[in-house]
Amino acid sequence: MKILIVDDCQTTRKLLGIYLKSKGFEVVYAENGLDALEKLPSADVNMVMTDLNMPYMDGLELIRNLRADENWSGLPVIMVTTEADPEEREKAMSAGANGYMVKPVSADMVAQNIKSILKDFFGKGGAADA
Repeated sequence: MKILIVDDCQTTRKLLGIYLKSKGFEVVYAENGLDALEKLPSADVNMVMTDLNMPYMDGLELIRNLRADENWSGLPVIMVTTEADPEEREKAMSAGANGYMVKPVSADMVAQNIKSILKDFFGKGGAADA
């Protein structure tokens, strides 16, 4: 399974990548929402993990773009952010996020959230290539 990590902080991208690789996932990286949208057509990913606050295109706008595109509308998305405010979580979930994690996160937290989302996704009849 391949996951696209979208975060403007290089350290966070690397850390999430290390976590995911340690759990057997392949990773692709993007620096912001625009970069992610450019990489998606050739990346062949099964899930997106995105930060909320990024320049050029934030995580909410990225999710809205994904949900509006028939090619990516069903792609599972986890928001991984420093924003612990319940209002921000609600905005992300309303935009179409499948999960919401507050940084800092651990490898086990990330893996558990991915498993939970995939379980929900497949339980609802989704069709990912996991």
